Amino acid sequence: MAMTTLRLKKREQRRVAAGHDWIFSNEIDTAATPLKGVTPGTAVVVESANGQFMGHAYVNPHSLIALRITSRRANKPFTADTLRERLIAALELRQRRYAAPYYRWVHSEGDGLPGLVVDRYDNVCVVQITTAGMEVFRDDIVEHIAALIDCTAILLRNDASVRELEHLPLYREWQLGDPVESLVVVENGLSFEVPAEISQKTGWFFDHRESRAALAPWVKDCRVLDVYTYLGGFALNAAQAGAREVVAIDSSDVATTAASENAERNGFGKKFSAICGDGVETMRALFKADERFDVVVLDPPAFIKRRKDREAGTRHYALNNRLAMRLLKPGGILLTASCSQALSDKELVQVVRQNAPPKSRGVQVLAPLSQGPDHPVHIAMPETHYLGGVIARVLPNS
Repeated sequence: MAMTTLRLKKREQRRVAAGHDWIFSNEIDTAATPLKGVTPGTAVVVESANGQFMGHAYVNPHSLIALRITSRRANKPFTADTLRERLIAALELRQRRYAAPYYRWVHSEGDGLPGLVVDRYDNVCVVQITTAGMEVFRDDIVEHIAALIDCTAILLRNDASVRELEHLPLYREWQLGDPVESLVVVENGLSFEVPAEISQKTGWFFDHRESRAALAPWVKDCRVLDVYTYLGGFALNAAQAGAREVVAIDSSDVATTAASENAERNGFGKKFSAICGDGVETMRALFKADERFDVVVLDPPAFIKRRKDREAGTRHYALNNRLAMRLLKPGGILLTASCSQALSDKELVQVVRQNAPPKSRGVQVLAPLSQGPDHPVHIAMPETHYLGGVIARVLPNS
């Protein structure tokens, strides 16, 4: 059966021709090739305004991102076999980089699999499908993952709110074997337990593994504060690197309990303490109590999720960084990060500069931070670079 063809408006093919894999609904010539009535997830052919083949894609007329390119070879549309080939390519890339099987196996467009994220916890995988086009391949995804790594359990974490934009149902479902209560991550010589049903995305933030390792040279014999600690990732990496005391903050009692258990698990219970509370209010309370730290880690959730959040979100980053730097001793180290794609690396540095303590001489940037290599960036899609940050030193006024 012939595929549906969708044609772009005049002058709308330039970005796609340069390698970008998203096509927005207002870029499609719906007078010539109507979107209305096309079933979400349907495979289509994309043409330029003059009828030139641009690529194979899947479609969702309900979404602002109406088309996602899946192949640029006219004779090779995206199939279950293509899916398997790209899963293998992504797996081989991670196996070259990481000796242990704990990593993000698939990073959506970064691995040529738009709408699919797979995190690997040894022989257990957590899968997130966020688009109607990838939902069509749900059973194939489960089958291929199980076969490629001899997987014993797969958790489908298809409860992300972004699925609602695609008119997809929200659900969690275990596939293969029996459900597991906790996942295990081995990172930088530490072992973490992750409650399998915890609400944050796919469980563990593998994207900051290199950032947590980069913190190590700056914490020996230091008092460290880890704001928004989640399960203790930065905090326990600091403890292992020789910090004399680590204080962790998170608003979730499930997270702070799990972080404390991870501290005990790794033998750092005596130097670790957790505070369950709002990050901003807890930093204010610590400052009022004259608590000061040699190092502060600030890795908040995304404050800018949509374009309309940009102004308010930027103010929230500013407030958090201002409060964090107030808690530093003279010459203290700040690790600050943003997972808001809409806030560029340069803009985050500006936020830090503008909110440095008035009595300081400014801020030295010691090292840039970015998402790890298991979160590859599609070079034609700046949207796939979402994580940035710096390790910086607040200069004493001397």
